[in-house]
Amino acid sequence: MYTGERKELHRIEISLLLEGIYRRFGYDFRDYAPASLHRRIAKAMAEEKARTVSGLQEKIFHDAGGMERFLDIVSVSVTSMFRDPGFYLSFRKKVVPELRKLPFLRFWHVGCATGEEVYSMAVLLKEEGLLEKCRLYATDMNRGILERARAGIFPAGEMKEYTANYQKSGGTGTFSDHYTAKYGNVILKENLKQNIVWSQHNLVTDASFNEFHVILCRNVMIYFSHSLENKVHRLLHSSLTSGGYLCLGAKESLRFSTVEEKYEPVEERQRIYRKVP
Repeated sequence: MYTGERKELHRIEISLLLEGIYRRFGYDFRDYAPASLHRRIAKAMAEEKARTVSGLQEKIFHDAGGMERFLDIVSVSVTSMFRDPGFYLSFRKKVVPELRKLPFLRFWHVGCATGEEVYSMAVLLKEEGLLEKCRLYATDMNRGILERARAGIFPAGEMKEYTANYQKSGGTGTFSDHYTAKYGNVILKENLKQNIVWSQHNLVTDASFNEFHVILCRNVMIYFSHSLENKVHRLLHSSLTSGGYLCLGAKESLRFSTVEEKYEPVEERQRIYRKVP
């Protein structure tokens, strides 16, 4: 724990680090929630064996792979297939019937991390007979994480939890039908992957790139300051078609945002909203 003059110096070093990363690499962490960001910086310092934030900055700026290693720590997220099963169950019941009326569907998974939730939606859409008319855009700022996501390979040891989540989410078949097991891993089937586009996108600094019928931005903005949340909410709203659906995480909300009145709740408890036409 830093105190007094040392605490102020630490704060200045963090400010300089974030400004330098933004100028050098284009990643903008300056409006992330301080408590969470500081914990991740401390973890990066420990892994890089840097005594100070300035020492960490030297590693990031001058060591090969330093920025990639920092991104792996800062952008890490807790995820699993069919995480929050109640959300997927509500999506099946409340949103899927409306999506059936459209000839083609574009989904945007924001901050997709290692892809578990993207593939969860692909399974759901396949079972509902919609996947063939969908394009799922999965984006993250971390290129290395996207490569792992694109492979669709996960530890076999996770399947017990994932299968239980799948069943609670209203799955209509057998979860094991969607993957093959090999060498202690499971490989998701190609028919789940063919309509997914994986792409690097920085939610904080990049603009919208399409108009979507469904945007899933779940458990991403919990790390943002209120001002950054509002900026991102405006981007997501402008990226939705009229009547499109926004899906947030369990700890996120539209309350007190600048776009709150531009949505109507579909399932408030599961954070599913519809853009007011």
